[in-house]
Amino acid sequence: MSDPRAEHAFRQFFDDHHTDLSRLAYLVTGDSQAADDLAADAFVEVWRHWERVQAADSPVAYARGIVTNLARQWIKKQSRERSGLLRLGLLRRDRAESDTPAVLDVRAALQRLPQRRRECVILRYAFDVPEREVATILGISVGAVKSHTSRGAAQLSGFLRGMPLTMGGHHG
Repeated sequence: MSDPRAEHAFRQFFDDHHTDLSRLAYLVTGDSQAADDLAADAFVEVWRHWERVQAADSPVAYARGIVTNLARQWIKKQSRERSGLLRLGLLRRDRAESDTPAVLDVRAALQRLPQRRRECVILRYAFDVPEREVATILGISVGAVKSHTSRGAAQLSGFLRGMPLTMGGHHG
């Protein structure tokens, strides 16, 4: 496609949404390196289907859907590789995470949520995406979005209550 108008529109879309989509990928995967790669891959897909994206009710919702799908595939691949390495005894599970800042606590808690709940909580609370749009992005019903979001938020809240508060200073 060598239409200058399409290229300009795409470039504008990229400029407007790259940071947002990269952040979404980061929150879903918990990996900043992967997030940048996934956002880049998502934009490749957006460009390949640019006419369809532009025609969508919400082009950014379409792009968010691509990012969440790519992130889901990335997570599956990582967990397969990780479990293989664990079976081989090449990775150890260590629990030495005593003094982590609150941001890391939230990230760790998010990573403990089931995939769909995590996606719903992140899209609803971190990106303030309306329920109907979350349903479109994830390909599920609005009722499922409500259910996953409320259960995920409750579960997240429970995880965070269970984590020790680290406010610096002396240790008791």
